[in-house]
Amino acid sequence: MEETLLKPQWFQILLALADKELHGLGIQREVLRQTDDRMRLWPRMLYGSLQSLSEAGWIEERQGPEAPGLEEDRRRFYGLTEAGRERLAEELRRMESYLRLAHKRRVLPAAGGLAQDLQEAAQGEKG
Repeated sequence: MEETLLKPQWFQILLALADKELHGLGIQREVLRQTDDRMRLWPRMLYGSLQSLSEAGWIEERQGPEAPGLEEDRRRFYGLTEAGRERLAEELRRMESYLRLAHKRRVLPAAGGLAQDLQEAAQGEKG
């Protein structure tokens, strides 16, 4: 797959899978949580995205935990591949560079935490 900007829903799915394996409903819930309810992945978008991410080699199906009493648990679990982890990190570095530039140009006020760290880094680059 050509290296381009990640679609917002792809980014959120990769981020949701960064530290755990999840099934479709779990991914939907995690994306809602990490976006403060701003991004809802409806089934068509979710499963289309999962297929595209799988074809790109960024996620893969994994064996889910056994569910006692459910002989035919049909849930499919997904996890991040090493290529997916690298792609997510690349996207985050790109975003970080934009944020650093925004601080350099004083678009965003310093608010402590990461914003403060980036502003200090930007000021360090000046000096």
